[in-house]
Amino acid sequence: MSVEKTEREKKLQAEFLELLEASFTQLAPPERGEIRNATILQIDPKGDIIVDLGTKQDGIVPAQDTERLDPDYRSKLMVGAQVPVYIMNPRDNDGNLIVSINQGLQQYDWEAARTLLTSEDVVEVTVTGHNRGGVLVRWRRLEGFIPTSHLVTVGTGGHDRRDSLNTLNNRVLGVKVIEVDQERRRLIFSEREAQKEWRQQQKARLLSELMEGDVVTGTVTGLRDFGAFVNLGGADGLIHVSELAWHRVDHPRDVLKIGDEIEVYVLSLDRDTNRIALSRKRLLPDPWSDAMNRYHEGQQVEGTVTNVVDFGAFIALDDGLEGLLHLSEMGDGTLKEPHSYVKKGDRLQLRISRLEPDKRRVGFTQRWGVPPTEGEEGAEGSEGGVSMEDAATDVNETAPEDETQNVEPTAEANTPEPEASVPQNDQQDQNDETPEDAAEQA
Repeated sequence: MSVEKTEREKKLQAEFLELLEASFTQLAPPERGEIRNATILQIDPKGDIIVDLGTKQDGIVPAQDTERLDPDYRSKLMVGAQVPVYIMNPRDNDGNLIVSINQGLQQYDWEAARTLLTSEDVVEVTVTGHNRGGVLVRWRRLEGFIPTSHLVTVGTGGHDRRDSLNTLNNRVLGVKVIEVDQERRRLIFSEREAQKEWRQQQKARLLSELMEGDVVTGTVTGLRDFGAFVNLGGADGLIHVSELAWHRVDHPRDVLKIGDEIEVYVLSLDRDTNRIALSRKRLLPDPWSDAMNRYHEGQQVEGTVTNVVDFGAFIALDDGLEGLLHLSEMGDGTLKEPHSYVKKGDRLQLRISRLEPDKRRVGFTQRWGVPPTEGEEGAEGSEGGVSMEDAATDVNETAPEDETQNVEPTAEANTPEPEASVPQNDQQDQNDETPEDAAEQA
């Protein structure tokens, strides 16, 4: 009886060993670089962790590896917990299977990085250092890199490039993933691409919050021939050159400079194209509204030359009132051309020869003598034997017919239209050039 029992036990044990051997052979032997799920069997007081990978041999996680783990994650490790492990060495010199939890967790991050490469979502990274090519960053458990050509944030720690990059250490930057190569452990980010996305999001947010007629504060970020770009808090709007001031502005730099903080009036919003049209002059007093109360014909004034043309020069008074000093009214009236006599930016002493606020016109003259002689201040009549009417007539009689026709439209060019908007061609320029390009080229 005992012999039969012994034989039966031997048979059962052999079957058990056979099944056990078969269970081990269901998984292929671990290979270097492979990621597998494992169960923690033991945590050594020195920090080593023994894990079961479902193979004949248990794996060992060295204490040095667990020290690299996030403290919160490391504190949650316990016997029976499931962890991903990376096969570092299938068989070391002592025959041990060496694995890494830290690199196993990184696999999840690599998969997330590949997802971000497709989705183009913006994520945050922390700057850890820099080299000759750019800055080193950390994202989750992975080390990444931002090339200098894709870096927008610039340090302010000095003129030297290295000192400047040093100021970025520990800074958090918004970036996009532009390259993922796990085999080469290459993870490349771009702050420039993320900034484009961020600006679009900010502009969409602003467009949803702004209303036409709002008055907001912004910073001048770029100056172009057609206008000025103003940052309103993450998104840029455009002030067309015609909306910078009531007087003629040849270039935005004549009235603004990059970095100026100004108040602007929201002219129009195009939510389909994400365009914001702004105005500066709408917040400035219209100099024509009370011109008749402040000025009179014959009054001595001082103005700045804003433009010089063949038939004279346009003069802007300090309050923005702009008019024409005709060639025949310059100096003694014998000049053949104005360019050798005045230039843009000159300050001139003048007298008002004609004032028509209803037509937004004002004419100036120097033929009455400037500065006035003693006892002449406040005169409203004629001076030097030339009457008001004669001076006005001289302008029309001296100028050729075609020049006279050109004077009036030019003097009226600043008449505001009922509904100001950015011209289509200039809006196209705004669309083609980004605020950064405008700031760099200005």
